[in-house]
Amino acid sequence: MAVEAKGQPTRRRFAVDLHVLGPLVALVALVILGISLNDQFLSSGNVTNVLARSAFIGIIAVGATFVITIGGLDLSVGSMSAFLAGVTIIVLNALIPNLGGGWATILVGMAACLAMGLAAGCLNGVLITKGRIEAFIVTLGTLGIFRSLVVWLANGGTLSLDFNLREVYRPVYYGGIAGVAWPIIVFALVAIAGEIVMRRTAYGRHCAAIGSNEQVARYSAIHVDRVRLATYMLQGMLVGVATIMYVPRLGSASSTTGLLWELEAIAAVIIGGTVLKGGFGRVWGTVIGVVILSLIDNILNLTDLVSPYLNGAIQGVIIILAVVLQRGRKGA
Repeated sequence: MAVEAKGQPTRRRFAVDLHVLGPLVALVALVILGISLNDQFLSSGNVTNVLARSAFIGIIAVGATFVITIGGLDLSVGSMSAFLAGVTIIVLNALIPNLGGGWATILVGMAACLAMGLAAGCLNGVLITKGRIEAFIVTLGTLGIFRSLVVWLANGGTLSLDFNLREVYRPVYYGGIAGVAWPIIVFALVAIAGEIVMRRTAYGRHCAAIGSNEQVARYSAIHVDRVRLATYMLQGMLVGVATIMYVPRLGSASSTTGLLWELEAIAAVIIGGTVLKGGFGRVWGTVIGVVILSLIDNILNLTDLVSPYLNGAIQGVIIILAVVLQRGRKGA
C-alpha cells in the first residue's frame, strides 16, 4: 500500500505535466512536420502570413476563453464580426463628406466598431443573465440575427469601403513595426493582458469560481450576473477589436465574412486546455491553440496531403478529441 501511495502522486504529477505540455508538444510536432514537407514553411513571409491571419481568431479566442471559463458559450462571434464589419464600412463611407477621407474618419469608425461590439456583447449578456435563457440558445439566435442583418444591409451582395479611404486604412493590416504586422502586435498585447487578468485579478478568479460551481460562487458573495454580463461584453469588445484589424484586409463585408470563426475560436480554447464545462481557463494555452489551427491550415495549403477544403472537418475532429481527452483526465 505504501508503494502505491508513493506512486500515485507521481502519476498525477505526470498527468498534470502532460496536460500542460500537450499543446506545446503538438505545436512543436506541427512545426517539424511543416519543415519536412516544405522548405518555405519557416520563411519570414510564410510565418508572418500565418500569424497575421490567425490574429483575428486569436483576439476573439481570448474573449472566448473567459466566456468558456465561466461555463458559458458564444456561438455568435463570427456573425457578430460580419455585422460589425458591415456597419463599420457604412459608417466610414457616410463620414467622408463631413470628416474627409483621412484618419479622423477612420478613428471615428474604429470607435463606432468598438461601441457596437460592446453593445452586441451586452445584448447577449442581458438575455442570458436577465432573461435566464441558456447561453447556447441566446448566441445561436443572435448568430442568425447578425448574419441576416449583414446580408440585409448588403442587399444580398457585398458592402465595400470607399477606395480612397481603403488606401489610408490599409496599413492597419499590412503595416507594422520592425517587420511585425499590426494584427500580430495587437494579438500579442491582448493575449498578455488576458493572461494577466485571468491569473492576477479578482475578476479572473471570479470567472473560474462561477464556472466551477455557480451556487458556491453566489454564497461567496460573488456578483455572478454582473461578472457574466461583463464577460460577454468583453467578448463583444474583442470581436470589435478583431473586426477593426480585419476590415482593411479586404475592405469589404458580406454574408461569408467571419464564417465558422466561432468554431475556430472554440477549438483553439479547448486545444489550449480550457475546460469546456468551465472552472479553469488558460489564455496562453488558447494562443498556442490558435497557432496550431493556423499551422494545420497552412500545411494543408502548402502540401497536397489532404484537401484544404477539409479544414473545417479537421477542426471539428480536433474539438471532439480535445473534449474526450478532458473527460479522460477527469476520470483518471
